[in-house]
Amino acid sequence: MVVDTAFYDLLGVAPNCSAAELKRAYRKASLQNHPDKNPDDPEGASARFQDISAAYEVLNDDETRAAYDQYGPDGMKNGGMGGDFGGADFDNVFASMFGGMGDHGFGRGGMGGGGTPRTKRRTEDSVIEYDVTLEDLYNGRVAKFSLTRDILCTHCKGSGAKEGAKPTSCVTCGGKGQKVESMSVGGGFISQRVVRCSACGGEGKKIRDKDACRKCKGSKTHLETRSLELRIERGMRPGRKIIFRGLADMEPGVPETGDVIIILRVKKHDTFEMKGLDLMVHAQLSLREALLGFERIIIKHLDGRFIKVQKQPGQVTRPGDVDRISGAGMPIEREIEWGDLYVHWDIRFPEDGELVGDKATKLAALLPAPLPEPPQDKDSVVDDEELAPVNVERFGSSGAHGDEEWSDDEDQDGAEGVQCAQQ
Repeated sequence: MVVDTAFYDLLGVAPNCSAAELKRAYRKASLQNHPDKNPDDPEGASARFQDISAAYEVLNDDETRAAYDQYGPDGMKNGGMGGDFGGADFDNVFASMFGGMGDHGFGRGGMGGGGTPRTKRRTEDSVIEYDVTLEDLYNGRVAKFSLTRDILCTHCKGSGAKEGAKPTSCVTCGGKGQKVESMSVGGGFISQRVVRCSACGGEGKKIRDKDACRKCKGSKTHLETRSLELRIERGMRPGRKIIFRGLADMEPGVPETGDVIIILRVKKHDTFEMKGLDLMVHAQLSLREALLGFERIIIKHLDGRFIKVQKQPGQVTRPGDVDRISGAGMPIEREIEWGDLYVHWDIRFPEDGELVGDKATKLAALLPAPLPEPPQDKDSVVDDEELAPVNVERFGSSGAHGDEEWSDDEDQDGAEGVQCAQQ
């Protein structure tokens, strides 16, 4: 029986796990908590990574694992979490575990062969969602907007120092850009972790205040605002990416600048619905037009022209009917091809009380006769009932709480303790 499970808990394994299970858990936990995989919390990830690796160092050795199981942290010979491991480079430990990652590094920094941290070569892309209308996609448009980004200081060329001045080694980290922090994690042992030096921002060098560039104050960058033209070509689709190469934020020491990527996002339209290259529109007809046919303008299209259609007398339009106008949908970018326009007909019936008296008599004479009633005989019972308007969503709500079955033990009709007589 082990006296302490803290190291096992860090790796997410049981104290009786096998060596293979331990190694798999270490690989998984290390991948999830490596700082390069957690850019939003690099210092916290570094701390977790160090603790996980130190726990594995102890449990992966049969002798130290036995000592830990029997005595807990106090049984470890080196008296600390992982002994001398706390001062190691987490990238070297990570790479050695997987035998080196070659040119396939993780995240921004990655790792070269042998675990040496690789220099970041490109800044992050800037992704912007831009709202457009169906009219923009149908007709095309040029939109102008201002872009504000970080660029290298034009005065000091990104050095952050006055001309001739040179940075000095950071005294806090000794020029390493990182330092080791120790903390007590309970049980009488100490955890050590490697963190980025906050004094020099991880660069290992600092510029003295008196030597800082007068324009950027040593920050090495300043803001630039420039005007851009966004060309929305006719027929572009929602989700289309428009790329401005090399216009993302610049960073000192990073040779290549990322891109600004504009992603088109279409706004909901008041009249049209788009699906693929097709458009759908709801159009209203009066009851007279639905029954007798019509010829009139039904909508204004996305390019400003009006669409006129007709139906001959005898062509009855029923509520919910859909007709198609070929080639009146959306265009395809750089191709002579169009989708279709679908017209969903909504029939406007007269208001209550509108058809009474002479109007009702004249209309009744023109319309087909009423439908026949179900056959009846002299013994049929006929009830006169009243209709009441209702929302169809209420269908099925009656008796919603009356489906419980009667229990044999329940009293019915107040007859308590009544039993059937045996025959």
